[in-house]
Amino acid sequence: MFRLPPDSARKSEMLDEIRSRCARHPSWTLALMTLAALLPFLAKPFNIDDPLFLWTAKQIQVHPANFYSFSVNWYGEMQPMWSVTENPPLAGYYLALAATILGWSETALHFAFVLPAVAAVLGTYRLAKIFCARPMLAALAALLTPVFLVSATTVMCDVPMLAFWVWATVFWIEGIEKNNSRKLFFSALLIALAALTKYFGACLIPLLVVYALAAKRKFDWQLLWLLLPVVTLCGYQIATLALYGHGGLSEATGYAAYAKGFLGFSGLATALTALTFTGGCLATAFFFTPLLWRARTQAALIVGAIVVAAILLPTVMAKYDPIQGVSRTLVEFQIVFWAAGGVGVLALTVAEIWERRDAQSWLLALWVCGTFLFAALFNWTVNGRSLLPMAPALGILLARRLEKKFPAGAKIVWPRGATICLAAGAVLSLLVARADFSLAVADRQSAQQVCAKCGQGPGAVFFQGHWGFQYYMQQQGATALDVRHSRLQPGDCLVVPVNNTSLFPVNSETTAQREIISVAGPDWLTTWSAPAGAGFYAAARGPLPFAFGNVPTENVIIYDLKPAAK
Repeated sequence: MFRLPPDSARKSEMLDEIRSRCARHPSWTLALMTLAALLPFLAKPFNIDDPLFLWTAKQIQVHPANFYSFSVNWYGEMQPMWSVTENPPLAGYYLALAATILGWSETALHFAFVLPAVAAVLGTYRLAKIFCARPMLAALAALLTPVFLVSATTVMCDVPMLAFWVWATVFWIEGIEKNNSRKLFFSALLIALAALTKYFGACLIPLLVVYALAAKRKFDWQLLWLLLPVVTLCGYQIATLALYGHGGLSEATGYAAYAKGFLGFSGLATALTALTFTGGCLATAFFFTPLLWRARTQAALIVGAIVVAAILLPTVMAKYDPIQGVSRTLVEFQIVFWAAGGVGVLALTVAEIWERRDAQSWLLALWVCGTFLFAALFNWTVNGRSLLPMAPALGILLARRLEKKFPAGAKIVWPRGATICLAAGAVLSLLVARADFSLAVADRQSAQQVCAKCGQGPGAVFFQGHWGFQYYMQQQGATALDVRHSRLQPGDCLVVPVNNTSLFPVNSETTAQREIISVAGPDWLTTWSAPAGAGFYAAARGPLPFAFGNVPTENVIIYDLKPAAK
């Protein structure tokens, strides 16, 4: 009889022991894995929309009942905060509480945001226990996606909203199945909290109504619990209308319609971009393709994605002039590649409904498709943050599909194949999160180097651009340029970061370029670069959520005001 060598036998025993411990303590295992995945990014500088939430938190510490009663320069001029932000304030309250306890450092606040990330993963596990026999796989498939890891390394509202969303769904399903009014109340309360964290949380209301009707096959008075989040949102609308003269919910809806018209993307172009973002942001699902589908089905999905992309690609690429040369061909290839992944996600959803057609299938399918349609049609632009709510549902769909193809007796194919797919997804997701981390570091270093060079001069330092660059420039005493009211004097400096937003032309008659400061950011993979085609936070920047290729350095141009300038 064949026997393993002593070292191999020992390693096999250790692996079996690790698996056994993980199986006995799944919640602790998932919590530690989430912490391990996010630990390398705790010192990430604040970037993108992080400053809006930080400034709201600081306002809440001073005036907790008047959270948006201050002004910011976010689009090139001073505006009231209530007209700039498109999110409710609950994430700001959480930040204010965390900062009171831990301080305002990047590490402290990112550590505070590990808690909602862990809650979201554990909620996915609890929900998956209801839906499938392998809940650990479902939770890991949600955690180890680019969109989850990148979103969890910010201090924005997305991951806290997702945590409320998942646990609200858990309590609603358990409450419906057991006629437990207490759980239904907690579910309704968590829906209200999700909606006050990010308005998309309100989409849970119709989703859970459909689940209850599908499960009960009739109207039930338990549905009245969902009036609680409806009343909460109405109260918030009335309160913000009284405080600021504009309702927060209606203001966000109006902004989405305005921005879509301003950006001018056609419906077909947006559809392809949404498919590409879905495939890239949830790339871990793409790696499971060989386990999910037969060879003929895989070929059909790939061919379908190529045909769709070939038809729509010229329309999409016409919107992105900065992408040139060889990088343009590389970007087009990546669009087709990840669009195939997006088609696979939607196909997985359709297959679930086609084969099962029960209340759980309808919930998962509407969850995924509703998130996709919101990101593609109703949000102001396609972006990774809008697709984040899809991750838990997709993880459960993967587990259910694999469970059907590989029953519990298929012990050889299942662990090896699933482990390889998860490992591939984890590697890609960590690389994308690292690229986003490097971008944030480069923005902070740019601000520090600029202020070190310009801050010693006789004049003031003004700058264009926003996001993390603005946060660190203002931290060192520079002033955001107000294009309507700022009066620059001879001797002042004007600083313009190239890879940024809300940039206005500089008058060459009144300014002289002093120098360009270049800071190395991401090398061959980035989440945010128009020349590389990456626009994780807004597809207006690029048609890909992240892009492989030649990534330009982060450049900042320093201008001096000429003596005769006015």
